[in-house]
Amino acid sequence: MDRRFFLRSIGLGVATIPVLKPYAFGAGSRSRKNDKGKKLIAQLYRKHFPPKPKKKTPRSATPNVLLITSDQQHFMGLGINDPRLKTPNLDRLAKMGTVFDRAYTPNPTCTPSRASIITGQYPSQHGAWSLGTKLRDDSPTVGDEFRKAGYKTSLVGKAHFQPLRGNAEHPSAEAYPALQDLDFWKSFDGPFYGFDHVELTRNHGDEAHVGQHYALWLEKKGATNWRDWFRKPTGNSGPQRGAWNMPGEYHMNAWIAERTNELMEEHQKKNEPFFMWASFFDPHPPYLVPEPWASMYDPDKLEPPMAVPGEHDDMPKQYGMTQRKGDKEAKKFFSQWNEKGGHHVFGYHTNHGLDEKKRRKNMAVYFGMISMLDHYVGQILDKLDELGITENTLVVYTTDHGHYFGQHGLDKKGNFGYEDGVRIPFIVSKPGEIPQGKRTDSLQTLVDLAPTFLGFCGIEKPSFMTGVDMTSDWKKGGAQTRDHVVVESRQQPTKLYLKTYIEKRYKIVTYSNHIGSDKPYGELFDLEKDPQELVNLWDKSEFQNLKAEMLLKQMQAEMKKEPTPMKRLSIA
Repeated sequence: MDRRFFLRSIGLGVATIPVLKPYAFGAGSRSRKNDKGKKLIAQLYRKHFPPKPKKKTPRSATPNVLLITSDQQHFMGLGINDPRLKTPNLDRLAKMGTVFDRAYTPNPTCTPSRASIITGQYPSQHGAWSLGTKLRDDSPTVGDEFRKAGYKTSLVGKAHFQPLRGNAEHPSAEAYPALQDLDFWKSFDGPFYGFDHVELTRNHGDEAHVGQHYALWLEKKGATNWRDWFRKPTGNSGPQRGAWNMPGEYHMNAWIAERTNELMEEHQKKNEPFFMWASFFDPHPPYLVPEPWASMYDPDKLEPPMAVPGEHDDMPKQYGMTQRKGDKEAKKFFSQWNEKGGHHVFGYHTNHGLDEKKRRKNMAVYFGMISMLDHYVGQILDKLDELGITENTLVVYTTDHGHYFGQHGLDKKGNFGYEDGVRIPFIVSKPGEIPQGKRTDSLQTLVDLAPTFLGFCGIEKPSFMTGVDMTSDWKKGGAQTRDHVVVESRQQPTKLYLKTYIEKRYKIVTYSNHIGSDKPYGELFDLEKDPQELVNLWDKSEFQNLKAEMLLKQMQAEMKKEPTPMKRLSIA
């Protein structure tokens, strides 16, 4: 199926479809005259400068790349970090490779961070700056570069490159009613953002967003009653929590592992190098998982994190407001951030008001979701061994962003710079090239995944990518290639935007404005002396020189990550 038919198929309604121009793919139209001019100039150039023949890389020297991600996993959410957690397969992967303990997301929410993974760009550069936005359909991606190099590319599971609502200008394949047009999804499996083949769904847990290829798989498996496991109006159930009424063999985890394994086997039989993304949905809330995982952890034996009394006193006002659930003054305060072109302010969740029993239960189920995920990651690792391609496959395990389950009095995710929300688990493995059983504090960021995947496979980094090729860092088990990372957290067009600059010891958070305060505010932490981030140094007189130094470094970091779309070819 070509892109034109795809566009016509995913409009929000029949009435919107005729508005779309057949040569537009959701990113605005281009002039056909301009396209003709570009083609003529390209022909002239090729006449005088014929392309050099490309050297073929032997298949034996072409590694596969397998990216495995969870969704919204706290950086401590591994058995190697927290002995209460049972993750034997991720622990196995850690022994096979290197664990990077200081890895970060470029944005603490889904769409911006996931778009950064495939573009090698920051959210401010690729344009999908917040939840509810869309990565442009014409965005160049890492998949495009792999395809040029002869790789087969695929994604199974969660994409979330597009919003749950689209329009004529920005149609979305992940929006209603396209999500549940199963006749369409029977005939469409790519291309999609550089992936030759995609199999998608959009639901976390029992959400009504279920559909696409996952629903087709359920029906193929004989689960004709699958709607009984999901919320209305798609399904027949009310919201569930804790133990899901779904049998485990029909869970999204089972689908992602099975289809990933079948695709890898298909590529192996055809002797095709592959770039594949197995994109899991757990442990993203709702806190819901089938048995036996739902009761694997005893809530009474867990101590959920809590806000430390007074920790918000030296923080910007919004932090204290998060602890005033349902308070009229808090609602009025947060309403100041509403603006045209934005949406409601999300993520300022609080654990304040949740009783102890519910907090313990949420944590137990969150742990159970991680353990179930681990089980199916194990099936993928086993398949690599079975196919005999473990030695020739670069495997990276990570997540899109962090999670709060009580830390600082917060719940789920939000526009904050705390380590719990922006720091992520990160494991890299390839026997013979990545040091085994090693841990390092070398700084990593998801923006670097795309250029590093290419660099590891001997493919030149394209000029549109602003991430850094960390191949040497990975092969040395931590060469300190980076001295800083940057996190962009933009939730409204102008009113709610903060950036976080993190180096080995210190972290600074700056805001685009200071709504709700009569003076500029920000955050400055010493992660060495204060790893829990309980003491904000921003206004303390003895740290003003440090703050000035960090502000300068942050400004220079912004300059360093600006793109250079092309090299200088001549003096003028």
